[in-house]
Amino acid sequence: MTTPAAPAAPAEGAPLTVRRLHVDLERGFGRHWCGGNAFMTAYLNALSMSFPVGEQFFIDSVRNGIDKLPADLPAAERESWQTLAKGFIGQEATHRRLHALMNAELARQGLVNTWEERGRARIEATRARLVGKSYTHLVELAITAAYEHYTAVLAEELLLGREDQPGDWFADAEPVMRVFWRWHAAEESEHKSVAFDLYQRLGGATRHRVRAFALVSVFFALDATRQTVRNLHEDGTLWKLSTWRQALAFVIGRHGALWRVARPLAQYLRADFHPSRVGSGQAAQRWLAAHAGEWTPVGAASTPAARAAANALPP
Repeated sequence: MTTPAAPAAPAEGAPLTVRRLHVDLERGFGRHWCGGNAFMTAYLNALSMSFPVGEQFFIDSVRNGIDKLPADLPAAERESWQTLAKGFIGQEATHRRLHALMNAELARQGLVNTWEERGRARIEATRARLVGKSYTHLVELAITAAYEHYTAVLAEELLLGREDQPGDWFADAEPVMRVFWRWHAAEESEHKSVAFDLYQRLGGATRHRVRAFALVSVFFALDATRQTVRNLHEDGTLWKLSTWRQALAFVIGRHGALWRVARPLAQYLRADFHPSRVGSGQAAQRWLAAHAGEWTPVGAASTPAARAAANALPP
């Protein structure tokens, strides 16, 4: 595999909007907030538990990558990268903060977050091995791009589902949580190319990107499974037959996640892969437009419609 040609400028040239979501996660939510489905709730809770430490790593890797751009980069291109990075960092920082609030509520419900501890330890161990290495920023960006591909593929599934379609993960979820997760998914879809494009611009090799994806795939599968099982155990639903039926339906059922995400995930292994070729991106824009009253761009005043929409959401 060869190193692909570096993009002359960021693929996503338009600035990314940082949004303030009008939901109050501190008001709490149900123990089985995902339509009473114990497995789906436990799985999505597990994903949330990984986000604060993971998204801080993503922020750091993009910031470090921007610092490594060539000194002789044209001013216009440098400004474009800096603008894109600012939006990426702003979106991820907002995700980190809101998932921390969700995780605090999960802790109050008695769930113990071990994924975050493992993730932090793994990051520290990786950085310790890379001390003094000139390619540290490329390793971090390769890991970030791999995780961003996972989140983008999952985001596409979250956004495409509708209440009138089979396989919608949020058909019966609490309204606040449905809005929260789909807002997160929409922004993940928006910035899915940032880390990948920056990795390419800095000369990252395809073989190293693919190797990082393979490692990330193993860690993600193991961590997600381990935390989901722990959540179910602490919830008292691990050994219920209904929970196992829910798990099998989600993973390998007729509309199971395995059949829906395997192909787009595997595209990452292609030498000519680019995130823009997975999913349309239109689902994110449609959702954001249809739910414009539920978020406000950071720096803009909240509109009466936005406040009314936020107040109408039940706890």
